[in-house]
Amino acid sequence: MDASSEFQDSLPVSSDALLAQLEAWGLDYELHKHVPLRTVEDAKSVEAAMEVEGESAFRVKNLYLRDKKKRNYLVTLEQDREIDLKALGAQLGVGNLSFGSADRLLENLGVRPGAVTPLAMINGAEKGVRFFIDADVQGAERVYMHPLVNDRTVAMSVADLWAFFERIDVSPEMLELG
Repeated sequence: MDASSEFQDSLPVSSDALLAQLEAWGLDYELHKHVPLRTVEDAKSVEAAMEVEGESAFRVKNLYLRDKKKRNYLVTLEQDREIDLKALGAQLGVGNLSFGSADRLLENLGVRPGAVTPLAMINGAEKGVRFFIDADVQGAERVYMHPLVNDRTVAMSVADLWAFFERIDVSPEMLELG
């Protein structure tokens, strides 16, 4: 199975259910549908269609990571940011980090590879996943991210994203990356 909306009913929370929950909570978003995106390079191929003139956009890349003690982390970065996992592990004070497997990703965040997103914390919160986000997000108007599947992107204000985290009882930890 791939990470597209075609298989969303096999996820713990479907993309449709997530979008309905956002609406029920009064959180605004703009939905974009596109071909399945697996990488930042793929995403860049469709971004022009989503651009809003003059908008300060925060486009993400997301890393599902584990440490040697089998603790899980979701790290959301600005899509063009280079990251050194060894340095990141030291900065977070958790030692060596490595990428989690596809099975663990589904178990802990409820998504498949290619659809990792801050919105997956709707599943990750109860699984004890620690969430870190690039502090540069605070300078943006809107965040562009997948709603649990990789053939859709939602654009959401930073304020509404923070309201989402409050609703699911997640306190994002800011990553100051210079």
